[in-house]
Amino acid sequence: MPAERIGMRDAREIIRLKFSCVSTHEIARRLGIARSTVRETLRRVETAGLAWPLPEGMNDEALEAALYASRRSKRGHRRIAEPDWAAVHRELKRKHVTLLILWDEYIAANPGGYGYSRFCELYRSFEKRLSVTMRQTHAAGERLFVDYAGDGVGVVIDRLTGEIRMAQIFVAVLGASSFTFAKATWTQALPDWIDAHVHAFEAIGGVPELVVPDNAKTAIVKASFYDPRVNRTYAEMAAHYRTAVLPARPRKPRDKAKVEQAVLIVERWLLGRLRRRIFHSLADVDAALGELMTCRSFYLI
Repeated sequence: MPAERIGMRDAREIIRLKFSCVSTHEIARRLGIARSTVRETLRRVETAGLAWPLPEGMNDEALEAALYASRRSKRGHRRIAEPDWAAVHRELKRKHVTLLILWDEYIAANPGGYGYSRFCELYRSFEKRLSVTMRQTHAAGERLFVDYAGDGVGVVIDRLTGEIRMAQIFVAVLGASSFTFAKATWTQALPDWIDAHVHAFEAIGGVPELVVPDNAKTAIVKASFYDPRVNRTYAEMAAHYRTAVLPARPRKPRDKAKVEQAVLIVERWLLGRLRRRIFHSLADVDAALGELMTCRSFYLI
């Protein structure tokens, strides 16, 4: 089997270490690559007449050209026009669409293009580089995602001195319908957190099966992938309303992508437009939010 083709970062390190009198075995151990690959790379270095330090201005493309100029590889011989693999990937999500159908369309537009087997091989290679995500499907009334917007709204609490206090914006969104509720509170502390939930349930006209918060200390005492510990008062509120709290996994914002998107909308569509308004109470903030959202499918109080 031919030695594996390596990245230029590893190639530079192999050259540097070899010219520092490090053995081939030790280079392979340090870089975590096969000794045969190190030997093959060093053979190509010698053939190309390279030494360390490399010539000034030799970037990765130039180094790769010097090392692999004569090598026949799949990467080096993709001279045929390739399809838009992102478009192919999107088309495959359509009902009844297969790779064979897409290849037929590709070869009709490019008669000298890749054969079917090579077409499939290249697509699979592209597919492996995609970020793996899970598409969430929400049943009606199943989950309510809750969070606070990152930015607040300034409220003048003393008209004589002009002292300003930042009001926090609580956001809740239903998973299935994307029905969104927002409310201004003074803090993100537990009393305001619970009160905002109560108002959200009233606005929805019911209680979801699950409430999904992030791992803020107000809601979650101990964050964990497997056994998170919910704040006792928060858990008691959920029990009172016969629902349950299911916090998102730590460092997994996609678990609550619905509310993350709703927060962005509130911040960009609402807070940006309120940046020059002067408010003197939370009621003023809620009223202004309500005015802005009359033309959108949001509910704010």
